[in-house]
Amino acid sequence: MEPGSGLPQQRRAGGGGLDLGAGSAAGSPALSGPQSRRRKQPPRPADFKLQVIIIGSRGVGKTSLMERFTDDTFCEACKSTVGVDFKIKTVELRGKKIRLQIWDTAGQERFNSITSAYYRSAKGIILVYDITKKETFDDLPKWMKMIDKYASEDAELLLVGNKLDCEVDREITRQQGEKFAQQITGMRFCEASAKDNFNVDEIFLKLVDDILKKMPLDVIRNELSNSILSLQPEPEIPPELPPPRPHVRCC
Repeated sequence: MEPGSGLPQQRRAGGGGLDLGAGSAAGSPALSGPQSRRRKQPPRPADFKLQVIIIGSRGVGKTSLMERFTDDTFCEACKSTVGVDFKIKTVELRGKKIRLQIWDTAGQERFNSITSAYYRSAKGIILVYDITKKETFDDLPKWMKMIDKYASEDAELLLVGNKLDCEVDREITRQQGEKFAQQITGMRFCEASAKDNFNVDEIFLKLVDDILKKMPLDVIRNELSNSILSLQPEPEIPPELPPPRPHVRCC
């Protein structure tokens, strides 16, 4: 063998670059025996899936909240959502791995006939207003009527005053937000900032935790196999529009 011929042979065995696998060809003890038969374990599948929708008037920051939570990104000049959009994020709470399907709905009234179809299957609803725009707060009763008409009575509700980073331009006090939420049975209230990433994770995780606390284990087991919690492919089209509900939460 010619001097130095071993190095080129080693490179050829590894296919070039950093030859981290050449040792196996040479019978390196580090990769021989039981360790060579080890395989990377696949990630544990989600225990179940929850659908959450975000609603509210145009420009309140619904998309920004969703993208901050799912991707940890913020766009200063987001385009208005057309119809609906969704993102997926998997979280772990109460010993369960939960696949969250978060629906971002358009705030324009002309899309109501489309977005209302997503209310019924939602286990959690996040209603958002902009603390710097009084008209978005004044629109809250309109959104509550949509919830009362189409959403399940068991859906967890969370009111969010967004854009806390614009405190100097505030038009709606925290007390006003709290007072509105107190009028709705079971509705929580929180202020947040998608831009500053303040309270965003807390919003979603607390909502999911509230959902899980209300669900007995036997109900979860049943729903895992035949309900919206089952691990089915993500829907490509909205479900059939549910009939209006006669019961209302508030006037």
